[in-house]
Amino acid sequence: MANNRLSSLPVSVFANLSTLETLDLSNNYLDNLPSRLFRELSNLSDLSLRNNSLTILDRELFRGLTQLRRLDLSLNGLAAVPLGLLDELQGLTWLSLAGNRLHALERATFEPLVNLQHLELGMNPWECDCNLRDFKHWMEWLIYRGGYVDAVECTLPKDLRGRDIRGVPVEMFNYCLQLEDENGGGAGSTKGGSPPCFRGTATPSSEGAVVRTEAELPDCVKQRYRPVSVRRAIGTVVIAGVVCGIVCIMMVAAAAYGCIYASLMAKYQRELKKRQPLMGDAEAEADPEEKQISSVA
Repeated sequence: MANNRLSSLPVSVFANLSTLETLDLSNNYLDNLPSRLFRELSNLSDLSLRNNSLTILDRELFRGLTQLRRLDLSLNGLAAVPLGLLDELQGLTWLSLAGNRLHALERATFEPLVNLQHLELGMNPWECDCNLRDFKHWMEWLIYRGGYVDAVECTLPKDLRGRDIRGVPVEMFNYCLQLEDENGGGAGSTKGGSPPCFRGTATPSSEGAVVRTEAELPDCVKQRYRPVSVRRAIGTVVIAGVVCGIVCIMMVAAAAYGCIYASLMAKYQRELKKRQPLMGDAEAEADPEEKQISSVA
């Protein structure tokens, strides 16, 4: 259904199409999609909504698409990705949000995507501030486990304009913690404390709460505390420390050598001064003998 002039779709347009696997709605004029439009497409694995006029997505839109592997939402006008929109897409491996109006994303929105391998986020007006810090940590976790994320170039603040946020040291976001403390951020908030773990294969309890097994905790800790920028920062500190240590040792050695050389030269000068009077007396004693020899001659 690509390359048409579709501006809207009725809610029942895809009824009784449970065996459909690929749906292409790209290059149309769609600006609003009904809630759970795709609810009966239980076998859908590839969905493209590329190059439409979507500015908002209902959080129920992708409910039931448990087999979806590829989702293309690029070249629209999306300013946000609603929390809960991707909760049932745990099998998703490829996602594109490039070419929208995104300036920040919530980490919790993407944590259900435990099988994601390819993420496109380019051509968005990213604001590299505290609102993007936790999502940066999640991107680094995705890259750490072998996934791909394209360039996420900052537009704000000015001193980071044009830089890829993946290369911005995490230490530059330390001020966010101070701001949260000043604003009274609670311990349960994901924006003040440690970033939450990704949603793995958790088992629901009888009350509906998610209970994590102990086997999940080690992986969770590893994925949470090994961001790329931290490893680079630690490596830089270690290298800088080694270089500074070598320079300090060389300076101490040079200072010691200078002191020893100065001491030896001072001793030599003292010995030389002691010898000068003795040499003068020897010359005086030698003069009369020379006179007697000359007179005899």
